[in-house]
Amino acid sequence: MTEKNDAFPDFSKSAAYMSQYPDVAFGLTLITGCTNHLNPYGFDQHKRKLLRKMRKRETLAEITKRIETYDRFFQNFGYPCPLPKHLKRTVNSGFHRYNIMVDTHFMAEMCAGILVAVTDFDHFDGALTLDLAEAGETCLGMGGREMTMKAGEIVLRDETDIVCVLCQGADEKTRVSDETTNVLYYAYAVPGIDTGYIEAGLTIAAETMREFGGGSIVGVEWGGGGLRLFRVFSG
Repeated sequence: MTEKNDAFPDFSKSAAYMSQYPDVAFGLTLITGCTNHLNPYGFDQHKRKLLRKMRKRETLAEITKRIETYDRFFQNFGYPCPLPKHLKRTVNSGFHRYNIMVDTHFMAEMCAGILVAVTDFDHFDGALTLDLAEAGETCLGMGGREMTMKAGEIVLRDETDIVCVLCQGADEKTRVSDETTNVLYYAYAVPGIDTGYIEAGLTIAAETMREFGGGSIVGVEWGGGGLRLFRVFSG
């Protein structure tokens, strides 16, 4: 595990990924100096405000269509997509309550209709690369379960390990805890998901952690193709 500062993550897409998915977006946002509260003052009210917006008929219909797009992509690799169940649960019962970092992850996912991961930035080893797996590669998922890759699965690597598999989940190494202070959210698009929805979800995550986690937004980046199309920094 490498020593971290407030520098934005060094991120790239591999040639293999670019060959298969040249115009598919990916985004990251880093918020530092956070406290992983259980339920800070005003957070429930913030959740209810976002929930009312996403439950509006037209908005919910659009979110549902995007989640169906992810579901079809997962099915192509033979995996169940978690987003439809999350959406049903959220519409019927509201957002989860675990801690502010995990709850914010669900809020970003559901309000934008995209796939988002929440991670402890200090537990990554070096630069991050979006890549395609070779058949038989493995990594340890949450809870220590071994995940075995199919050829061509989309994965995120640091300089040591596969740290997330799009269709199987994130690893145990970068899992957030009560001690996490520097939180990195990242969001995957799949073919058919516009870049703007990645922007929207990551903005929700960053602004929520700044307001209720007391953190500082180091950066928000999102973009498709081979370039980072936008870069926004704020205090």
